[in-house]
Amino acid sequence: MNPILVAILLGLLQGVLEWIPVSSEGGVALASTVATGVSPAAATRLALFLHAGTAVAATAYYRTEVRTILHSIRQLSRRPFADETADLSFIVIATLATAVTGLPAYMALDAAVSELEGGLFLALVGGLLVVTGLLQRFAAALSLGEREIPNWIDAVLVGVLQGLAILPGVSRSGTTVSALLLRGHEGESSLRLSFLLSIPAALAANALVLVDDGVPAIEPLPAVVALAVSALVGYLTVDALVRLVRQVPFWAVCTVFGGFGVVGGLLVAL
Repeated sequence: MNPILVAILLGLLQGVLEWIPVSSEGGVALASTVATGVSPAAATRLALFLHAGTAVAATAYYRTEVRTILHSIRQLSRRPFADETADLSFIVIATLATAVTGLPAYMALDAAVSELEGGLFLALVGGLLVVTGLLQRFAAALSLGEREIPNWIDAVLVGVLQGLAILPGVSRSGTTVSALLLRGHEGESSLRLSFLLSIPAALAANALVLVDDGVPAIEPLPAVVALAVSALVGYLTVDALVRLVRQVPFWAVCTVFGGFGVVGGLLVAL
């Protein structure tokens, strides 16, 4: 397949899937494996690399919130988790917690997927999608929706889970939103905090991949195209998809797709 067309497809997938509780990393990794025949390890690194595009989209979409957070930096040392510094405190602590869990998870993931054949990789991603879907269902059932201001417990918990979401098939947004729902935050606030937290996490993941391997499994021009498409599509779709998530039980979508992935992957492996 033409490399530019592949880049457009992967950017489109990343731009759409990042905002819903279905793993964008898993989707992009599977698509790149099927479209280009690259190894699971290279496909996973490429999926992480493309998160930078949707980080740009999230920054543009939440530009007012980002500006407010940046203005609160001077007050952070005096009043962490006060009303005006709560978002910044949450993002700083959660990002540090993500680094603590995400770096070991990335190294373990790189070693594990390097050993997997294509079918087993599909089955692994499918299984993790099923787990993510069940977690979302559990969180939706127990959510109290009473809290608006995050605290340090929220930050540590969400940051740790975001680090583990480096695994392909684990939805970063689905996992972090589920954790916030379980902690008593209402849906809209959970989505906002999750997407704001995605900005530093996605940029850090992109930098980690570049330092580790350079631009993975794709030539420089298609890489730029894929990043640009993911940023543009992400910005154009985030509002509609956020509204859709409030109405459609994506835990069911996630679980069903995961089940197909497990069955299909095992059939390919056999």
